Amino acid sequence: MSIAVRDLTVSHDRRPAVHHVSFTLPKGGLLAVVGPNGAGKSTLLRAIAGVQRAEHGHVEAGGRIALLPQQAGMDRAFPLRCRDAVLLGLWAEGGAFGTLRDDGRVADAMAAVGLRGFESRPVASLSTGQFQRLLFARLLLQDAPVILLDEPFNALDARTAADLLGVIRRWHGEGRTICAVLHDLDLVRDEFPHTLLLAREAIAFGPTGEALSAANRLRARSMAEGWDPHAETCARAA
Repeated sequence: MSIAVRDLTVSHDRRPAVHHVSFTLPKGGLLAVVGPNGAGKSTLLRAIAGVQRAEHGHVEAGGRIALLPQQAGMDRAFPLRCRDAVLLGLWAEGGAFGTLRDDGRVADAMAAVGLRGFESRPVASLSTGQFQRLLFARLLLQDAPVILLDEPFNALDARTAADLLGVIRRWHGEGRTICAVLHDLDLVRDEFPHTLLLAREAIAFGPTGEALSAANRLRARSMAEGWDPHAETCARAA
């Protein structure tokens, strides 16, 4: 399924975090979203996933969407076994009052991300890298045509990052539409054919080499340095 973002504005306290952004990612596209800190990258992904309300504009994304949020915003202390955490990826099948049945897919998904034998381990006992592998296993069970990843490699060791990048390549090869917030520009250039450079507004969207030109990166940095937290609210977002 494709993702079409049309003149999207998303605000916090009526001050735009994402300001009139438009782009279209075709079905099967692989897109990196990059930009300075506070550029609205996570907000954009949450709006595409439908978990954050748009003040203006809209998002068109057919089919199910799977969102991997940043680890920093997740509570890992909840007493849950790894198997049960991954099983929640089947929530769309069972629904709020349905029964989540493990027909072997949990073990297969955990093995695919390097967690074979971890099924009974408490989630709280996992390292940062192991926990990210667990979240990727849950995404595998969701089997969504559109996958949104918010800083999927943040604070990971090189081996874990390489393994999870392999999962992303697999999804891309299956024709899924993937959008990932990333900070490593070398990784973006090597692995992601298209890039959205965001600084609350869309600075550039297109082939990665063009989007990440020196001029575009300078413009994004200049806009970030010029942000005024006390500026007037966006009239069109009122």
